[in-house]
Amino acid sequence: MKNPTYKGKELLPLSVIDAARNGDSQAVDQVLRYYEGYINKLCTRTLYDPDGQPHVRVDEYMKRRLEIKLIHSIVSMS
Repeated sequence: MKNPTYKGKELLPLSVIDAARNGDSQAVDQVLRYYEGYINKLCTRTLYDPDGQPHVRVDEYMKRRLEIKLIHSIVSMS
């Protein structure tokens, strides 16, 4: 049986989500890696150097906050 996909991306198995809800640190890490691209996109900022040149960077502070919120949401689901 083929694994289900959404817009060409393989979905996270329910067993991983259940394991993450039960506090399995490896499963939580797998969930974080699954959503890493989306979180990076949300946290992308354009910064300007003193010469006015734009630089696109990931705001690491905001990324960590979103990861913590995701972990909290996963663990608090009971």
